[in-house]
Amino acid sequence: MADTVVLKSEKREGRGGHRAEKIRRKGLIPGVLYGHKEETVSLTVTREDLAVVVKAGARVVDLQLPDKVEKAQIVALQYDHLGKDVLHIDLKRVSADERIKVTLRIELKGIAPGIAAGGLLDQPMHVLHVECPAINVPDNVRVNIAELQLGQAIHVKDLTLPAGVKALDAPDAIVVHVTTPDAESETGEPKAEGSEPEIIKKAKPEGEAEEK
Repeated sequence: MADTVVLKSEKREGRGGHRAEKIRRKGLIPGVLYGHKEETVSLTVTREDLAVVVKAGARVVDLQLPDKVEKAQIVALQYDHLGKDVLHIDLKRVSADERIKVTLRIELKGIAPGIAAGGLLDQPMHVLHVECPAINVPDNVRVNIAELQLGQAIHVKDLTLPAGVKALDAPDAIVVHVTTPDAESETGEPKAEGSEPEIIKKAKPEGEAEEK
């Protein structure tokens, strides 16, 4: 499980695209904190602090406000058109006993012996959707393929997940398998390419207008 990550923030006044752009020119990222039927708070975080959080892959942070600290889930990061710079962050309040839904990156561990037998390793799934305690979000899902033989597959139902973590994807969905070259050519389906970690998409909180 990931260590607790602290994200410092400051409250901000006013809304609107022009004001948000002025904030970004100062090296700050505008955002909102909402949830638990409490007041929605407009805030800013520094670009440097947020970069550390994103690099660490944190899904839940201890959000440090001027007057208190609140545990919050990073619901969405809005990027620019190049997918490089973060323009806005959405955070949702969570409690220690709350369960949340997150997307975890799947990492393969080991070398499948089926490859040496002439098979091709195909990984249809690169992320897993799970429900887990807000205070115990796994960094990723590791899948051991060291015993995966030619023609065998590992399904979602076969995964060993940490205590309290529940997979939300279909149990029979194939995570990774070793196929024969002939089988692949007959189906005409191309081998799955590697993918980058999923970028969190912008999602508007209920009752909250999208801010530019």
